[in-house]
This record gives sequence, C-alpha cells and structure tokens, in this order.
Amino acid sequence: MRPVGSKYLLEEPLGRGATGTVWRARVRDESGAAGEQLVAIKVLKEELATDPDIVMRFLRERSVLLRLVHPNIVRVRDLVVEGEVLALVMDLVDGPDLHRCLTAQGPFSPVAGALLMAQVADALAASHADGVVHRDLKPANVLLETRSDAQGGEQMHPLLTDFGIARLADSPGITRTHEFVGTPAYVAPESAEGREQTAAVDVYGAGIMLYELVTGGRRSTATGRCRSCRRTCCRSPSAPGTCPSRCGR
Repeated sequence: MRPVGSKYLLEEPLGRGATGTVWRARVRDESGAAGEQLVAIKVLKEELATDPDIVMRFLRERSVLLRLVHPNIVRVRDLVVEGEVLALVMDLVDGPDLHRCLTAQGPFSPVAGALLMAQVADALAASHADGVVHRDLKPANVLLETRSDAQGGEQMHPLLTDFGIARLADSPGITRTHEFVGTPAYVAPESAEGREQTAAVDVYGAGIMLYELVTGGRRSTATGRCRSCRRTCCRSPSAPGTCPSRCGR
C-alpha cells in the first residue's frame, strides 16, 4: 500500500479524471498499520500539485471545504499537502456515478429525474450560501449510494462530489492554458467566454443535467471543446423529440 501523509494508505484506484485519480484508502491505526476505516482519496495530478498558486489556494481553502457539510454532498474530511502530493480525503461512497447509471439504464422518468435533481439543487443551494461554487457540475460528479427507505425498499441517494477541485485548479497559471475549468457540454456561456463564474454557472449545469436525465441526450452534441462552447454561446436549445409540443413552448 502506498502511504499518503501520515494517516492514510492507498489501497486501489477507483477512477481517473482530468484533475487526478481517486483511490480507495484506509486510515492508519495507532500502530501505523492499515486500519478498518475506509475513505476515498483524490490525489491531484502532478502538474497541479507542483503549481505554487494551487498549493497556496489548497491551504487557503482548507477551512471552506472542511465545513461544507450537507446530506447530498460527499464530505471532505482532510486535505493532505506533502512534498509534491496534494490530496483530498473524502467519505467513501459505495455506488456508481450518475453518468454510469444513465449509460447503463437509459433516461429517467420525468418524476424520478426531477426528484433526483431537486436533491442536487438543495446541495448547491447550501454550498452557494457558504460562498462555494462547484463549477464542474456533470453526471460523473454525482455519486449514487443505495439506501433503505421507510418501506424497507431501496432508493438511490445522490451525493455531489468534487467540490473545490475546479476552485483549486483555477489558478492564474492553469486558466491561461485551459481558458476555463469545466466540462464543455455543461459549461455556462459566461464560463466559455471567460467571464466571472458565479452561482449561476451551477444553475445552468443543473439544467443541462436534468435535460440529459429525462431525454438521455445532451443539449449540445458537438464534439471538441471549442465547438461545444460555440454552440453553447450562440445557439438556442431545441425541445427534445420526445417532449410534448406544449412542453417545448
């Protein structure tokens, strides 16, 4: 097992993304050996970890990320800064992400999609009240944990993750290279144009996600970062083919 900081041991990778790799990890016990408590640790990519602007922001944002607690947000429990390693320690969620669920099972019913997104919206409202904008809202950043309901059945409980990643990565050195932080298909027009990113960019991303949940397709199907952003900025959305005409209006 690979150690991270003085308290954690990486066990196995769970997924890789644009900003880093998420690992299943264990908290060390008093003897320093792997204990029973499991966590998820996102180790940021080396180019982020070696950027002094990001390291300073990482340290500065520690208290903000640690106090962000909500039933629909994956809790950040610790931040590790060690040499050229930057890592976020989070609760481990046993379940797939929304993107995988949508790919495997197809569109949600309008009611199911609205109920799920209402919980995501509640999490966003709480984070916005605390001054935190997610800025990279997409189905892959919503984890689905299976929980028992009052009737003894099972239901999917959405948990929004990757809070703070776009915020940390948006240093002057990074944004000059990439122009903006986010996923093109879900990026709001003001983000694509390099304008200030307020809570409104999350509201926009939530709307795109709801569209995708109930139709199975994205509003913009253009390929490539620039083309997708151009469509976002310049074209009005059209109603999906499965949408009744009265809803399209």
